[in-house]
Amino acid sequence: MRVVILGAPGAGKGTHAKYLESRYNLPHVSTGDILRQAVDDQTPLGQMASAYMSKGELVPDTLMLDLIRERLTRPDCRVGFVLDGFPRTIAQAEGLERLMEKTLGGGLDAVVFIRVPHDVIVQRLAGRRACKHCGRLYHTAFVPSVNEGICDSCGGELYQRDDDREEMISARLEVFEKQTAPLIEYYRHRRLLSEVDGVGGLEEVRDRIVGVLGLRA
Repeated sequence: MRVVILGAPGAGKGTHAKYLESRYNLPHVSTGDILRQAVDDQTPLGQMASAYMSKGELVPDTLMLDLIRERLTRPDCRVGFVLDGFPRTIAQAEGLERLMEKTLGGGLDAVVFIRVPHDVIVQRLAGRRACKHCGRLYHTAFVPSVNEGICDSCGGELYQRDDDREEMISARLEVFEKQTAPLIEYYRHRRLLSEVDGVGGLEEVRDRIVGVLGLRA
C-alpha cells in the first residue's frame, strides 16, 4: 500500500506514520529525515540540498523529487510506504505522480488528511519540548518528562524549538493554508482522499486512520 499522510503542523502525521510502519511493515518515508540523512552523509544530492538550506532557502522541487526517487526505489519500499512531509504543493504532487508512474509502475493507493482545528494545534505545538542530545520529544501537558526540563532517556536538556513558539506556529499554519491545503481538493478530485478527525486520544485517531485504509487494527 502506497499512502500519503497530509495535515497541518502538529496534526500528528509523523506519529501515526510511525505506527503504520511498525504495525504493517510499511516504511515511513519522512522527507525531513531524508534531507537530514543526505546532508549528514554528504551525498551529492545532500550537498546540493545543503547549499540551499544553509542560506535559508527552500530546497527546489526538482531536487526534492530526486531525493524522493532515490528513497522510494529502495528494496524496502517494494511492499509500499507511508509518505510524510511530501508533497506540500500541487506542483510537487504532480511531480510525485509522474515519478511514481515512471519508476514504480503505478500511483498512490490512498491519501489520508488528518484534520485538526488550529487552536488545538497551537496548544499541541506550544507545549512541545525536544531533547538537545537525543531528540526525544515531550509535551508539557500530555507527555511530560519525569524531571522538568530533563530528558528521561539520556538526561539531556529539553528545549522549545523556535518553530514551536506561538508566533511561529501561526506563520506555519498560514503557509499550510496557502500552499498545502489545496492538495486536499487535488486528491479529493482524484478520489484518493480520506479525511480523519485528528482530535482525540492517540489510539482513537490511529484506529480511524486504520479504518479508512481498510487495514486490520
